[in-house]
Formats: sequence, structure tokens, C-alpha cells
Amino acid sequence: MNKEDKEAVLKMIKEQNVDFIRLWFTDVLGFLKSFEISPDELDEALSEGMGFDGSSVEGYARIEESDMIAKPDPSTYTLLPFSVDKEPKIARMFCDIQEPDGTPYAGDPRQALKENLRKAKDMGYDFYVGPELEYFYFKDAKAEPMALDAGGYFDLTPHDVASPLRTDTVLALEKMGIKVEFSHHEVAPSQHEIDLRYDEALSMADAAMTYRLTVKEIAIKNGVFASFMPKPLFGENGSGMHTHQSLFRGSENTFFNPDDKYHLSKIGKSYIAGLVRHAREICLVIAQWVNSYKRLVPGYEAPVYVSWARRNRSALVRVPMYKPKKPKATRAEFRCPDPACNPYLAFSVMLAAGLKGIEEGYELGEPIEEDIFKMSENERRDRGIDSLPGNLGEAIMETEKSQLVRDALGDHIFEKFIENKKIEWDNYRIHVSRYEIEKYLPVL
Repeated sequence: MNKEDKEAVLKMIKEQNVDFIRLWFTDVLGFLKSFEISPDELDEALSEGMGFDGSSVEGYARIEESDMIAKPDPSTYTLLPFSVDKEPKIARMFCDIQEPDGTPYAGDPRQALKENLRKAKDMGYDFYVGPELEYFYFKDAKAEPMALDAGGYFDLTPHDVASPLRTDTVLALEKMGIKVEFSHHEVAPSQHEIDLRYDEALSMADAAMTYRLTVKEIAIKNGVFASFMPKPLFGENGSGMHTHQSLFRGSENTFFNPDDKYHLSKIGKSYIAGLVRHAREICLVIAQWVNSYKRLVPGYEAPVYVSWARRNRSALVRVPMYKPKKPKATRAEFRCPDPACNPYLAFSVMLAAGLKGIEEGYELGEPIEEDIFKMSENERRDRGIDSLPGNLGEAIMETEKSQLVRDALGDHIFEKFIENKKIEWDNYRIHVSRYEIEKYLPVL
């Protein structure tokens, strides 16, 4: 941080009459953490950071090594547009987590993404992503979710009663400098999507965290509840986070080759081949909850088969053909992540898989343009089409043996993440569900 950035933030705080500054960071699972400071404390926070107890944060430190420092990143400063008249005016900044001696903390997801971006930079690439985060609006947060509407894909009024909520959310995001491409009603009842304009991956991870909170804040202020749970409704499509991604050198999109029949360069093909080859082992990070695998089943538009295509939306990786001759628009769309992941870690493992493909010169096979859902198991096996893990337990086993994921996350985050997921899976396995009671109790 240079002196000019610090002075610029201090000046804005004063000019905007800010009452409090919220310092944000995430735990290993991607839950947003925050504490507030007054403007009087900001100068010291920017210079030295603010101390906190890391032992109370999931995946951080043990009690005997709990002292942590949250160092605000002044480039992430923005006013939060949620307050109304007579409420305190609040700004926020994302933080990098440090050890007491000022070194980066190995358990900080934001730091993990920075390390992967540095590796890409050393190879000559800047990593850009454009995630599509889907979510649901419900009447409340009770055990039986009640949808607000029965609308479908791109529906407008009267079915899409949540259109004003999306509009307010988009306006709030724009006020915070987060660019939105468009928003619309999704396929399932009360399901919605707001697409963020592609950006450098660290800024986008910060934006994704801000997006999720903004959606929920706007919903609460309007007396409803928003959820990014991957599969909240039985028999309906779940919510995904299709992630468009590409590597740039300056203003040049390295994925584009005008002379290739798919308009893909060797770099682009090897990157996609990396996503395909390592999809199973990174799945735990991009779909990290028991409920994530209720979405990743055939028949609900979720990609479960490991392949790539151009038009085929049943494939795991798609190369969109909207603007086939526009270099900057050439990209890979990775379709299995869901919006309840930790975006810092999700972007890290996707990038690591793609870079591995480039480093090792992976070859990309021909695209699968047929509907894979309609193929028999024998047809898929004959064509070498594998499947993603079928549940959290299987995903844990795949990731636990992955050196690629360990390298991408670092030992600390890798081990804490695996440990947490094993506990979640064990708790799920011993739970007796209502389905089991209703189906088996009367007959067994």
C-alpha cells in the first residue's frame, strides 16, 4: 500500500461523513466475517492492521497461536448503500490476514488466490472470470421454503414478482462499483440470476462476496429471504455459479485463435483440457456442501459428465459461441460450481487446473455435442466420458489425494478444509431424515 492510496481513503472517509468502517474477510468455508472500526482508528488500521482472535474463525488458528492481524486493502474501499436516512453511514474494506510479524497468513483464502494469481502472472497471464450466481427468493427462512412466484426462465410480470428486488440489488451493486451485465428470472420458481461483468479474479472474488451479502440485505429490507443454497427445492433446478474464464496478456485474450475451427488457441485448448482432466479432484472446492450434490444429478440442467462442448449445455465445460469472431469474448464456461462455494478458493483451483493443462501441454479431444443425459452408461464409457463425484463423501476422497488442490490452497487451508468436510459428511451420514422415517418405519 502506498501513501497516496492511504491518504485517498482517509480523505473520502472525511468527505463522505462515514460513521463506521466494516473490515471484511472470509473463513475457509467462505462465510463473510466482519468487525467495525471508527474513522479515528482507520489511520492505524491502514498502517499496522487490526488485531483479532483467529481461534474463533473456522479453519484459522488454534488457541495457542490465535493472534491475527486484519490489514485493510484500500483499493476495496466503498460505501455500503444499504443504510437509509437517520441510520449510520457505513463503508467497507476487504482485508488481508497477516501473522503478528506482518507475514501473510497461510489460512487466508484471499491470500491463497493471490498466490495462484502470482503464479499465473509469472507465466505471463492475467486471470479474468465472470461468474453467474443464481439464487432463490423465499417468503422466509423456515424449514419449508415457500417460493414467491411460479415464473420461469426470462419471465417478466406478473409471474416475476421479484423483479423490483433484482433492480434494487443491481442499483446497489453499481453504486459500489460492481458492474452488472444483466439480470433475469431463472428456470425454477422464484429463482433468479444477476450476472457480473468479467473482471480480474481477485476483484471478482471480492465482488462475489459483496454480491451475496447485497442480495440478502435487499431481500431482508423488503421482508423476504434470499438463499444461495444449491438445491433448496425438490424436483426443481438447483442454483449454479457458471464461471466464464480466460487468460489475458495485456489486452490480448490468449484463448483466441482466428484460424482454428473452434477459434481456440493452443493455450485455450490446454487450459480447458486441464479443467476437464482435474474436474473430479477440484469438485469438493467448487461444490463443497452435502446439498451441492443434490444439484449435481442428471435431468436438472446441472453438468455431471466430464466433457467439453460449444453448444451442448449438458457438458461440463462449454465454449460459448455468442460472438465467435470477437477475440475478447473467447472463454471457457465451467458449469459445475455452485454459488455457496468460497470464491477465493474456487477461482484458485480452477486456475490451477487450467495452468496445469498449459504447463503439461494437455491435448483437448473433440467436443461432445450430443445430449449426454440421453446416452446410456455403456455409450458414455465407450466415449471416455467420466462423471463428477456423486456425493460429498466421494468428492472428499478424490480431493484428499490431489496434489494439485493441495498446491493451489496450501497445506494449511487444504488440511483444514478436508477436516471440516469430513465432519460435515459424517454428520450427514448418521442423520435420520424424514424421508427415511416416512418410507421405512411403517414397513420395516
